[in-house]
Amino acid sequence: MMVAGAFRNVARRAAPLVLAMAGILVATAVAALPQADPQDRVRGFYAVLLSTMKNGRSLGESGRYQALAPVVNNLFDVPSMARLAVGPAWDGLTAAQRDQITAAFARYVSATYADRFNSYSGQQLQVTGGQPYADGVIVETRIVKPGEQPVTINYLMRQHQGVWQIADVYLDGTISQVATQRSEFHSILAHDGVNGLIAALTRKADLLTSNSPRSP
Repeated sequence: MMVAGAFRNVARRAAPLVLAMAGILVATAVAALPQADPQDRVRGFYAVLLSTMKNGRSLGESGRYQALAPVVNNLFDVPSMARLAVGPAWDGLTAAQRDQITAAFARYVSATYADRFNSYSGQQLQVTGGQPYADGVIVETRIVKPGEQPVTINYLMRQHQGVWQIADVYLDGTISQVATQRSEFHSILAHDGVNGLIAALTRKADLLTSNSPRSP
């Protein structure tokens, strides 16, 4: 009995690392298919999300983050999204400041997904279609949870160096994540400057990836 209990404890502690490695393998596999269809790229992302949701409690916030971060960094065009979210102020930043904001933004995006997709209650993550949009493609998806109205999340994808990447996310199908963040970032930059924005993104990511309880 003691041996079995010890084995369960070791397995429980190892779960975050195992799933994080699975996320890295998925990201590597996706990166190895530069001509993969945009919808298939999102399906691969959703497969990892679903896995982290089903193991959400045992993984905790930090474990889910470890699993999702390599996939997010591979699939999302984080540098472009960070630049657009910062807006005109980007042109006045040094290379070091741009790198710091991009790194903090990447961590924040991964942490947000780890926090929002934290448990499984029968949800289905469905890719429902795609349509050409300007110089890219809109991949249409929805999240279906038993007993609730489906939630629409669409992804604007563009090719970057021959690889389809997410350039923006539309919540409820119409609300641009980048536009929303641009408004938020503008306010922070106006009051606290570049260092304040980096600190704010870092604080948010730290809070989202901690396993400590948070106020509603």
